[in-house]
Amino acid sequence: MSAVFLRELGLACALGRHVDEVAAGLFAADRPRGLEISEACSPGRPMPLGWVPGGLDPLADWPLPLRGRNNALLALAAASLQDAVAAEAERFGAMRLGVVLGTSTSGVGESEQANIHRIATGRWPEDFHYRQQEMGTPARFLAELLGLRGPAHVISTACSSSAKALASAARLLQAGFCDAVVAGGADSLCRFTVAGFDSLGAVSDRRCNPFSRHRAGINIGEGAALFLLTRQEGPVRLAGWGESADAHHMSAPDPAGAGPEACIREALARAGRRPQEIDYVNLHGTATLQNDAMEAGVHHRIFGQDCPASSTKPMTGHTLGAAGAIEAAVAWLCLARNPQRRLPPHWWDGEADPALATVRLARPGETVSRLRRVLSQSFAFGGSNIALVLEAE
Repeated sequence: MSAVFLRELGLACALGRHVDEVAAGLFAADRPRGLEISEACSPGRPMPLGWVPGGLDPLADWPLPLRGRNNALLALAAASLQDAVAAEAERFGAMRLGVVLGTSTSGVGESEQANIHRIATGRWPEDFHYRQQEMGTPARFLAELLGLRGPAHVISTACSSSAKALASAARLLQAGFCDAVVAGGADSLCRFTVAGFDSLGAVSDRRCNPFSRHRAGINIGEGAALFLLTRQEGPVRLAGWGESADAHHMSAPDPAGAGPEACIREALARAGRRPQEIDYVNLHGTATLQNDAMEAGVHHRIFGQDCPASSTKPMTGHTLGAAGAIEAAVAWLCLARNPQRRLPPHWWDGEADPALATVRLARPGETVSRLRRVLSQSFAFGGSNIALVLEAE
């Protein structure tokens, strides 16, 4: 199989509006950045949320079905890729460039606001179209934005969505269906997602605290991450991926972690690497009781106590369908924009849960002598699991 490279990155999340801002916040050692206390998605109940800072393009010149916050996040992230994508389209033709995205919300935020208006007034607002909430809308928008005419589709498998989009893009390249693919994902904050997780008792009113004995649930965030994937060499190679579906429960992970362990081992095998060759693991790290217990056991069985790891969700929030791509972007930044070989810090209270298997959590300001291979893992509702191995060239 031909090698697949992550050539370019566009990124926006709670840590910043572009790659350099995110990198600065990600590796900062003095305090955790990113989250802000807000009632915007939970009136009367302040909680930390991972908003993308600053305003977004309202997309007023676009057809109504393509307007919305999710697509505005994609437009912000895509700005960093446009020149490189245009060069690939000139070289191969727009029909040879594809789009694969992951999302879990699409335009549900716009539907939410439209329903609030309808309840109050008895009619739908003029600036709403039901197609805004279709799952395929983000891929249609991004293809139009970039002028691409190849395969374009969306994957929606909850929190594994956009990591699966990267694996799907790699398969399009290796099968010869495309010569370049723009892949990643986006999800936007709205009341619907916050209320949904709160109904499960999974939302924390404080900054999330992964792997602590005091962990109390997740913080929700938003963002977008997009990569230009090609067979031509770039700074980072997508060396391996593994996927599994254990279907243990609709929302709870299998306590034994058989599915997550299988996908990690498959990713390592595809990359041709042993666990001890991985220099850092970006954990799913949701700070829920069940996920952290399962994930700690899986990590300990595969990587032991020596491989440094961290959850970056205390800085970005859990960005749901965008999480896999945003955390792959964290891995990319570790490898491509990190000459000091800094580790993304694990921000928590430092009080380990004695019931969990030991995980070597990265300290703020910690550097390592080697940082060439990173594994990022995402575990979703319904037992949809994926792990990615990224390598510096």
